[in-house]
Amino acid sequence: MPRLLSALTALSLLLPLPALADEITDALDSAKAAYAEGDIQYAIEELEFARNKLLALKTDALGAYLPDAPDGWARTINSDMGAGLAMMGGGVGAEANYDKQDGSDSYTITLMADNPMIASIAGMINNAAMMGVKVERIGRQKFMVQDSEITGLVANRVLVKITGSSQDTMMAALEQMDFAAMGNFGN
Repeated sequence: MPRLLSALTALSLLLPLPALADEITDALDSAKAAYAEGDIQYAIEELEFARNKLLALKTDALGAYLPDAPDGWARTINSDMGAGLAMMGGGVGAEANYDKQDGSDSYTITLMADNPMIASIAGMINNAAMMGVKVERIGRQKFMVQDSEITGLVANRVLVKITGSSQDTMMAALEQMDFAAMGNFGN
C-alpha cells in the first residue's frame, strides 16, 4: 500500500499547470482519500480516470505537430486514432487526413509516440538504405520512402508516417513539420 501512495504522490507532482487542477488533481486527491479509507478499487478507478485525462492531454499535444492544410486543401483530424493504440501496446497518437478541395488528391499523416511497435520499426528505418529502400532527408530527419508511403522516426520515439499522394506532395507536407520540437514532445 505504501507503493500506491508513493505513486499517487509522484503522479500529483507531475501536474504543474493550474488549468489541470480541475479534473486531474481532483481525481488524484479522490484516489488518495479512497486509499486512506481502504477503498482500493475506487482509488484504482480514480487513478485510471486521471491517467486517461493525462493521456488525452498528451494526445492533444502530439496533434499540435500535425501541419495545417496547404492552400486549396482541407484538414480533418481523426479523433479516434488514439483509441486504437491501446490494442497495440499503448502510447499516444494523432492523425489527420488532408484532401484537396477539388477532390483530386489526398494524403494522411499519422503520428505515434511511446508505442512498443516503434522500436521494431526503428530498425527498418535506420537500415532502409541497406535494404535497398529509398531514403530521403528533411533537415536532419531521415525518412524511408516506399511507393506512396513515407515513414520516419523522430528522436527514436515518435513515428511519422504519411501516405496517399505523390512523393513531392507528401515531402512538401513533411517540410512544414517541426521535427526538432517534436523530438522533445511530452518533456
